[in-house]
Amino acid sequence: MSDVVLETRDLVKHFPLTRGIVFKKQYGAVQAVDGVNLQLRRGETLGIVGESGCGKSTLARMLVGLETPTSGDLFVQGRNMSKVGAEERRRGRRNIQLVMQDPYTSLNPRMTVGDIIGEPFEVHPDVVPKGKRRAKVQELLDLVGLNPDHINRYPHQFSGGQRQRIGIARALALNPEIILCDEPVSALDVSIQAQVINLLEKLQAELGLSYIFIAHDLSVVRHIADRVAVMYLGKIIEIGTEDEIYDKPTHPYTQALLSAVPVPDPKLRGQRDQIVLTGDVPSPANPPSGCRFRTRCWKAQDICAEQEPLLVVRDKSDHPSACHFAEVRDVVHATE
Repeated sequence: MSDVVLETRDLVKHFPLTRGIVFKKQYGAVQAVDGVNLQLRRGETLGIVGESGCGKSTLARMLVGLETPTSGDLFVQGRNMSKVGAEERRRGRRNIQLVMQDPYTSLNPRMTVGDIIGEPFEVHPDVVPKGKRRAKVQELLDLVGLNPDHINRYPHQFSGGQRQRIGIARALALNPEIILCDEPVSALDVSIQAQVINLLEKLQAELGLSYIFIAHDLSVVRHIADRVAVMYLGKIIEIGTEDEIYDKPTHPYTQALLSAVPVPDPKLRGQRDQIVLTGDVPSPANPPSGCRFRTRCWKAQDICAEQEPLLVVRDKSDHPSACHFAEVRDVVHATE
């Protein structure tokens, strides 16, 4: 599809578990990401949600090239980044940049803001001529709502929200088409979160950006995402439009996630049945057979242990869900 700017096919990342100091012997593997298939379209925001440890950040690191997949393919603008040489892979990384989670640790405290934002030009010197880099950095500062005259300041002289704007400016330096946001507002106050989200939406409209937005805050994802993918133990277990996921979830895990979102309106609290999951999240080093959610699922039957459910559209739904017994459950609006 011509409008698909990023695609993964059966993307896998397993971290080996070994014994021994000199003669290491592998006895298992942590299945952090296990067969993920996603598509990101031009100008779209794809949200990825799931509890801690489900593989969201590992997936993000593979998409930007910080981790090498164990197997599977990653396509960026039609090029298979798993098959190209090192130089072409380096050039391809210009098109997908990362906004990190913590603005307090993702910026080098010994570098000025100008050096931080301009550092990508050192790696890719052909993007902006050396004599024009200072002007380009000031242009980026202005683009994200910061004073261009503060180019010589250091990160500790900015607030948390301002630091995250610096991180966004750095991500925009190479004119990428894809921005991967790995929980970019989770470390910020709620009022500042709204400002950063509004900035991301403004930049997307002006620059035609495509976002992959990873978060655990479902209300934030609903506000910004066009489509939402739900992850559990390294797999995508449901994917659909924002309305399909939030209003008509079909997978039991998605239904449980949404039922846990606090409802600010006291009149609505009694209208919603909260789903309390029993048991702990299984270890990704030893996931359950069949459906990985079956050990905590109230719908689980024998087939769930014997056969892994495919991520497909089922009779009682209008979007893909990896559950043998997927069915629509209406949700009281708690995230609006």
